[in-house]
Amino acid sequence: MELPELPDLPVRGALDRIVATLRERHTAVLVAPPGTGKTTLVPLALAASMTGRVVVAEPRRLAARAAAARMAALLGEPVGRTVGYSVRGDRRVSAGTRIEVVTSGLLVRRLQGDPELAGVDAVILDECHERHLDADLLLALLLDARAGLLPELRVLATSATVAADRLATLLGEDDRAPVLEVHARTYPVPISYLPPLPRERIEAQVARAVRAALAETSGDVLTFLPGAAEIRRTAQQLADLHDVDVVPLHGRLSAGGQDDALRRGPRRRVVLSTAVAESSLTVPGVRAVVDSGLSRVPRIDRGRGLSGLATVRVSAAVAEQRAGRAGREAPGHAWRCWPEHEHSTLPAYPEPEIRTADLTRLALELACWGTPDGTALAWWDAPPSGGLAAGRDVLRALEAVDDDGTVTQHGQRLARVGLHPRLARALLDGAAEVGARTAAEVVTMLDDDTLTSAVDLASGLRTLRRERPARWVREVERLTRLAEQAADGPRGAPATDVGPSTGRDRRTEAHSTQNSPRTRSPGSEDAGSGRASRGATSDKGGATEGTRDDRCSGTDDPAFVVALAHPERLARRRAAGSSSYLMAGGTAVTLPPGSGLGDAEWLAVAVATRDPGRSDGLVRLAAVADERLARDAAPNLLTTADEVDWVDGDVVARRTERLGSIVLSERPIREPDPRLVRAAVYSGLRSSGLGVLHWNPDARSLRDRLNFLHRTLGAPWPAVDDEALLADTDAWLGPDLATARRRADLERIDAGHALRRLLPWPAAARLDELAPERLSVPSGSAPRLDYSAEQPVLAVKVQEIFGWADAPRLADGRVPILLHLLSPAQRPVAVTADLASFWRTGWSQVRADLRGRYPKHSWPEDPTTVPAHRGAARNANRH
Repeated sequence: MELPELPDLPVRGALDRIVATLRERHTAVLVAPPGTGKTTLVPLALAASMTGRVVVAEPRRLAARAAAARMAALLGEPVGRTVGYSVRGDRRVSAGTRIEVVTSGLLVRRLQGDPELAGVDAVILDECHERHLDADLLLALLLDARAGLLPELRVLATSATVAADRLATLLGEDDRAPVLEVHARTYPVPISYLPPLPRERIEAQVARAVRAALAETSGDVLTFLPGAAEIRRTAQQLADLHDVDVVPLHGRLSAGGQDDALRRGPRRRVVLSTAVAESSLTVPGVRAVVDSGLSRVPRIDRGRGLSGLATVRVSAAVAEQRAGRAGREAPGHAWRCWPEHEHSTLPAYPEPEIRTADLTRLALELACWGTPDGTALAWWDAPPSGGLAAGRDVLRALEAVDDDGTVTQHGQRLARVGLHPRLARALLDGAAEVGARTAAEVVTMLDDDTLTSAVDLASGLRTLRRERPARWVREVERLTRLAEQAADGPRGAPATDVGPSTGRDRRTEAHSTQNSPRTRSPGSEDAGSGRASRGATSDKGGATEGTRDDRCSGTDDPAFVVALAHPERLARRRAAGSSSYLMAGGTAVTLPPGSGLGDAEWLAVAVATRDPGRSDGLVRLAAVADERLARDAAPNLLTTADEVDWVDGDVVARRTERLGSIVLSERPIREPDPRLVRAAVYSGLRSSGLGVLHWNPDARSLRDRLNFLHRTLGAPWPAVDDEALLADTDAWLGPDLATARRRADLERIDAGHALRRLLPWPAAARLDELAPERLSVPSGSAPRLDYSAEQPVLAVKVQEIFGWADAPRLADGRVPILLHLLSPAQRPVAVTADLASFWRTGWSQVRADLRGRYPKHSWPEDPTTVPAHRGAARNANRH
């Protein structure tokens, strides 16, 4: 292949160095900002120096098609000859293709089917800095393949940022891979900040910035918005512009619409784009950039089983790349829709998708590769163990992997479809129930929920069938063919867009004998042999099959396809007339007003989102279902168990059938398992608290004394605080709880008698010595000691302790008693833990205050020399 005259882009002068480095070292990292030509000129140079094919992996379909079109134009050829592309549902290559641009996800599938990448000399991983999930996985698999099967494969990773150290370390075998840098020609791009007005929506703010850009600059305006919905609303805000074309650019557009946005127009243009135009695409003619500061990224709420896209602030690196688009061809200007003081608070780089996204598909690819936990691979960032475990749980429910994580034949079939495993399962298993076309139609809606604005999936499906938008028709046809070919072909070998797969362990042959066909449970591939009778009304009053058929003509059952994809989102209304539903996964969701779904008892929820700060989700797309459908679609969620609970002060025993968290039926049990009863009583005790037991003064005193000894002496004296007692109820309450069934039974339990079971023998023989319940005083009385405070307290009339030079100490002399000294009227006159000091320094004041008030009682100058007494003094020595 001969190189044509290449455009004068910054990377052109570095092409020889790049080619030579790859020839010598086999791996390299190329750091080059957007606009340097790395995506188009480098593949041409490599192809001219090699005999095999050069494969370029792009993170997005739009970028793959655009890059192929640009390289083909430089060669003066149509796409599909020397330069071609392959993306999901669209492939333009020929036998003479030397450069093939593919999406990262598709190259992962191709690598799974052909780990030796026959005929490929070099792979370029473009825009690695964007940290898309498929791109990170592809990097890990390629590194693993190079270490074993493909030592001669050249791998070039490109990045628009200088954070290349980690990439260089990963790509290097014995040392770091070479890092080559190409600097862009920079034109000045001053930055203006445009903070929002009070209560101004982002679309209005962006439209205001666009008008400023049109007034202050020449050329086209490139605007960055988070998604297609914001693009549509911003276009409405700009509908009154004259002599300016407003052009959308996002991944859901048709190929023709995308091509139009990437070509110069006859008039000035405002291009409203998502993140697709950040780095891997060049939009010609741009002199101004308006940045909303927002981006839409995949997120999963694992606790509630909701996944989708979240709108987040961009990173500083992304904001810099976006602004740089204004200065690619000439001096430009950028407007940022946030206050300048907030710019320093932006994160430095984008959060890698692998940390936050749903990892079910990644888990399936790892299982197909033969390393289910991924620990044998070298990662830029390793997948989080919790997210990967959650993905494997989903795969086990889909019967895509065995208990040990080994991929099954069914899992191989799902992987080869090229969709999320949930959607692949809905397509293949749903086709057997509702027909290949209906399954394909519903799956296409689930995969692209922007196709309809309706909440009622059946209504949206009817509209799509009537209006037949091009991208929907094209994807439905593709998926219909896949489903039909899968049904016609041998089990485990459906047709696919990305080539055959051997289903063998990619690292070793150790698992090759473990992938034999399995007997499948209902609800997966062979489920539903009895579904022809689903038209019967459920015994719980759900909607009938006929009701659903009225909503979608013929034998269509979109709810069943939705339920195959998301069985945990089958939902039942929580109360008659309510718009709140409980999903099988345990999350509550609410139907929005005007949803068109009426008062359906059951729903199959396709899309639900949760706003920050709310515990429940909002239904965005759903179909009417019923109990019979739920049972058929999700038999693995069906459980029947005896449930014995403590309810309103009583033991309630029921045999309960559930679909996940949804209760289907309940009936009382006359003779429940005693162990379950005991557990329920314990639960009732924990919820009611220990105060429900009978605590007389002696019981409370014993507990305080034991607590004092545990606190003072430690073992063997037991802890008797609430937490400790509730944690070990068997040890002290076991016999008393054996026959308890209700709160009244708990109230009759003598807590003091039960506590004595905790006394540590033989040490317990010294209980009254170490912590006596009562203490004899010189008067002959034995008042009760109070151990409820930190220090034991003895409340006693002062005349009763005459003769004590000092008070006794407890716990083998470790702890002094705190004396609360009382007047003859039982009122406190002094508090002391040092009686000797009190007699010396405090007694004189007490004596002076009280001897006139209580003249019949003794008030000697030296109480240690006077006999104690309980009543009034009997001798004359009172003063």
